[in-house]
Amino acid sequence: MGKKRVAEKSKEEILQEREQIEQAIKDKQKKGFSSLRKKKGKVFISASYNNTILTLTDSEGNTLSWVSAGSLGFKGTKKSTPFAASRVATLMGNKMEKMGIEEIEVFVKGVGSGRNSALRSLTGRDIKIVSIKDITPIPHNGCRPPKPRRV
Repeated sequence: MGKKRVAEKSKEEILQEREQIEQAIKDKQKKGFSSLRKKKGKVFISASYNNTILTLTDSEGNTLSWVSAGSLGFKGTKKSTPFAASRVATLMGNKMEKMGIEEIEVFVKGVGSGRNSALRSLTGRDIKIVSIKDITPIPHNGCRPPKPRRV
């Protein structure tokens, strides 16, 4: 196997991203978003068979940031691994610390292999997790059966 290649950002790119995030927070505070003052948020983990996506929202549900394994540079079947999911959660944790979010609610959706590792990576941070909820859709009665066969 070859070396694992993960996209690394330079310090200049990180500083530019931080300035953009801070500007967005200031703009939202001017518009009257009260959830950013409370420093609370929601994290949605969507773990499918092909990818792991984390979305950070404020308490009203407005998207603040998102990260996926594909956006980090993982390709093909490597996107759905637990290692990729933990890297995604680590990057999301860094973004939350930059934004100053202290409390989060976690919503887990999907059946992929990255859901547990992403959740464990989030718990290793200094961010308080208020609740963890599984919102995976479950069929109640299934599809309509086919009509009886006429011979």
